[in-house]
Amino acid sequence: MDLHTTPPSLPPHEARVTPAIVLSAFGAALGGLLFGLDTAVISGATEALQTRFALSDAGLGFTVASALIGTVLGSLGTGAPADRLGRRPVLLAIAAAYLASALGTAMAGSWPVLLVFRGLGGVAIGAASVVTPVYIAEVSPARFRGRLVALNQLNIVGGILLAFLSNFLLARMLPGELAWRWMLGIVAVPALLFLIVALALPESPRWLAVRGRAGEAQAVLRRLGEADPAGALRRFATPAGAASTRKAPRLLQRRYRFPIGCAVAVAAFNQLSGINALLYYAPRIFAAGGAAAGSAMLQSVAVGLANFVFTILALFLIDRFGRRPLLLFGSVACAAALLVVGWQLERARPDGTLLLAGFLGFIAAFAVSQGAVIWVFISEVFPSEVRGKGQALGATTHWVMAAAISWAFPVVAARLGGWVFVAFAAAMVAQLLWVLRVMPETRGVPLEEVAGLG
Repeated sequence: MDLHTTPPSLPPHEARVTPAIVLSAFGAALGGLLFGLDTAVISGATEALQTRFALSDAGLGFTVASALIGTVLGSLGTGAPADRLGRRPVLLAIAAAYLASALGTAMAGSWPVLLVFRGLGGVAIGAASVVTPVYIAEVSPARFRGRLVALNQLNIVGGILLAFLSNFLLARMLPGELAWRWMLGIVAVPALLFLIVALALPESPRWLAVRGRAGEAQAVLRRLGEADPAGALRRFATPAGAASTRKAPRLLQRRYRFPIGCAVAVAAFNQLSGINALLYYAPRIFAAGGAAAGSAMLQSVAVGLANFVFTILALFLIDRFGRRPLLLFGSVACAAALLVVGWQLERARPDGTLLLAGFLGFIAAFAVSQGAVIWVFISEVFPSEVRGKGQALGATTHWVMAAAISWAFPVVAARLGGWVFVAFAAAMVAQLLWVLRVMPETRGVPLEEVAGLG
């Protein structure tokens, strides 16, 4: 099969989605909602935290990046437990970590305590970025896998929108010392909901099949509405999967070189776009463009809304047109929008309308391309026996890049101004070349066959 084509038709067993599958995907995707909420909620509290704990720009950058350092630890440490213990137990642990982090940051009395609990939240985010896409991919039929896994991204951007909106409302309703505590603590509400929902989720049938637990796998398949559980089980039980019941293979070996390269590349380019730096520091960027404090916070809500709306659009496009066309479009559109942002910030008197338009254009292009594709593609490109480890590698790459860029952004932006966005635009041009020359199309390909594309 050519790298850049998709199968003309799908077998009947891969063309059916049931309410139970959709509900399982939605339940797991609550981890994505918390991912987005916990990631972006810090944006509304940066000024108050800098004042409360007397932080320098570098100290503020480290405070924001502390969660991202946690994401690296969470993504690094989750692949093996997810492959060994199962997807569901890890989802439960993630929900508990989110809850503890929200309560701990809200009540933090010192900067070190804040860092510890922000780091714990980051561990949960990193772990969720590994397990949630894998779980949804493994319960989804190939024809609908892209949009079902993209539900996770929709929940991520929904969480980001909720973060911006709650930050705006809380900043208007409460004094600064209380507002930032409520901004960080409000994450506890959906965290508790996720913990309850995770208790009701079934285990991944593909994971059960790979571990040799055929009876349990068939029971879950029947629960998910599979008309032929025995036939589905035969498709899951590949020779590689059977071998992995004895000992899970190492990820870092020659036969996995192509999916490893693809996962690392798509994750690195995702962050080289500058997305997390823009989201975390959105109010500060708008303020640099001349917006008043309240207006900057409201413009951040507009950014979150654009992110959400265009992610919904991506749900309808990702299985219709495929992963590569979305990234090709996104590379060009993101680069153009970033150049507009950089140009405006370099002007002596920035045009606030053009700055907002460039920002919203970037967010829209990112949401419909990189934002929708990254977790879908990484969850598809590895074979079942190393999918958890592969997802962990891709997520770790993503979070290492996110931590480095977000930590350095306040300092670098203070020195380079709008030129930092020109650097992000150049990275999008490099992504365009990679997609054209290397990236395979995985749309509609059964998970057991994706590994053969390389």
